[in-house]
Amino acid sequence: MARERIVMLSDSRSYYASVEKDAHPELRHRPVAVGDPGRMSGIILAACPIAKAHGVAATERVGEALAKCPDLVVIRPRMQRYITISLLITEIYERITDQVEPFSIDEQFLDVSGSLSSFGPPDEIARLIQSRVKLSTGVESRIGIGPTKILAKMANNLAKRSENGVFRLGYDNLEKELWQRPIDEMFMVGSRMTRHFMRMGLAMIGDIARLELSDFKRRLRREMRKQSDIMAEYYWQTARGIDPSPVEPAIRADALKSVSHGKALRSRLYRKLEDIDVVLLELALEVCSRARRLGVQGRVVAVGAVEDGEERATSFGRQTTLPQATALTHEVAAAARRLFVAHWKGEPVSRLYVSLTGLGDDSAIQLDLFEDRAATYELERATDRLKNRYGSDAVMRASSLLESGVARERAEQIGGHYR
Repeated sequence: MARERIVMLSDSRSYYASVEKDAHPELRHRPVAVGDPGRMSGIILAACPIAKAHGVAATERVGEALAKCPDLVVIRPRMQRYITISLLITEIYERITDQVEPFSIDEQFLDVSGSLSSFGPPDEIARLIQSRVKLSTGVESRIGIGPTKILAKMANNLAKRSENGVFRLGYDNLEKELWQRPIDEMFMVGSRMTRHFMRMGLAMIGDIARLELSDFKRRLRREMRKQSDIMAEYYWQTARGIDPSPVEPAIRADALKSVSHGKALRSRLYRKLEDIDVVLLELALEVCSRARRLGVQGRVVAVGAVEDGEERATSFGRQTTLPQATALTHEVAAAARRLFVAHWKGEPVSRLYVSLTGLGDDSAIQLDLFEDRAATYELERATDRLKNRYGSDAVMRASSLLESGVARERAEQIGGHYR
């Protein structure tokens, strides 16, 4: 008989705010939130437990948070710091098991099935993780334990309410601990699905789990008035903790379908082709750099745009197939520009994207009688190495220094936030 897996989901409590409080010991007993203190209309990204006790919540406006808690200390986000600490936490996990899968910047799955003989039972491993992460980063961890990823995730939600921050969900306590919970506490059940389930008389998670699958499918189809069998099977399996998916230590290379990059723009600044050209080139640079880093090249270039007309916004997306696979900036940029010029209506542009698909391994480079493509690849890879070492703004096209360029601003940000 196969041994039951032991999967954990470790979540960092109030992650961004915890990192900042660790960096500022003088704020240990103060309410702290992460956001832009200079923008009252900006969004709170995270709040520490003290701030939450005053009613401050993530996603609300900075001005609203300060109105609730005048003593709130709002700290500008430092995304590079949060990524660095997250990678450090991953390294801590990897000293216990090599089966670690990041779920988000502050959540990671661990399969510790093969670690029990070295580190003890699951509860001891959970406490060891909490101790090591706290000592190394100052961040507190909540850990859900289960035989599947879905149960570990829902156990993690319950761990947030437990005294020691650890909770286990197994098939032995599923009915007692999970099935008695309200339906909106089930993973991936939002407000819309909650309303559907309540109308169906399914107020608790166990109300779904106790149904036969065929009956649940029939009832959900009647409620939603459309084909919903796949959705029904997903929620039924979730309620019963069924999830065969493994903990994946890394993204599978064969799952990579495209490399793309887009940018939201202030449309009043992008009315002329000469200004839009600058951004198209910068997007092509980013796409090709990512492709080379992943070891791929593609044959299909796509470009898309949103145009802000006087009466309404319109959009288009077009693609073209190249004669040979590439990850060279000038080839992708030229194809993207041709597509854009052919389909642009001349209205101000508020969003642009460029993508590369039809991907394959870049170990073989198609030669050309009129261009040394291999030498060009080496030149661009050398540029990549400089950027990786000294920052993305270490080497920059002269056009990016124009007012219409966005690369300089983007180099100071991660995920739309400043480093």
